[in-house]
Amino acid sequence: MSERFQLVLGTHNQKKRRELQLLLSDMPIDVLSLDEFPNALSVEETGTTFQENAALKATVQAQHLDCWVMGEDSGLSVAALNGAPGVYSARFAGQDGDDKANNAKLVESLIDTPEHRRNAWYTCHMTLSDPQGQVVIDVESSCQGFIVLQPRGNAGFGYDPYFELREYRRTFAELGDSVKSVLSHRAKAMRLFLARFKALSPSTVS
Repeated sequence: MSERFQLVLGTHNQKKRRELQLLLSDMPIDVLSLDEFPNALSVEETGTTFQENAALKATVQAQHLDCWVMGEDSGLSVAALNGAPGVYSARFAGQDGDDKANNAKLVESLIDTPEHRRNAWYTCHMTLSDPQGQVVIDVESSCQGFIVLQPRGNAGFGYDPYFELREYRRTFAELGDSVKSVLSHRAKAMRLFLARFKALSPSTVS
């Protein structure tokens, strides 16, 4: 791509936008959030999977804004909670995006669960829609770890202070953004996404 490509991330979450911009820092891509579009729709996440929600965020918003939109849905799943909070990760405690309340509920739910049963994984699904609402790219990846009951670290967001990678013995919040940008579910999904994005013909994304 000789010119910068404008990619709209179908969310108002600035932390996600900044994280994705960091992951795309070596590409001529400007990541915008819905905050830059006063007429953006509020797309209801009615899907039962990360894929369904990502597709909704991408295709509905793309047609409405007449832009290329990436719908991204991600979340935490805990084996001992039968995969919860899953697609409800952002609103686990009831209010969307309340990290403190969500983490408190997570710890409360696992307080009597031994460490070896607190296996967990982050999932990230990314869907790219063209302005006509057609899905062009659809990828998913995950990152394995387990839940600790005491928060550690100040980086990241969401459940990061409680999600430890076994091989590093550090939480995402302790590892920091530069390491997370290599190891995380979102980073892995982005590598898959970019491989497909780079393969698109110039006419496709013009």
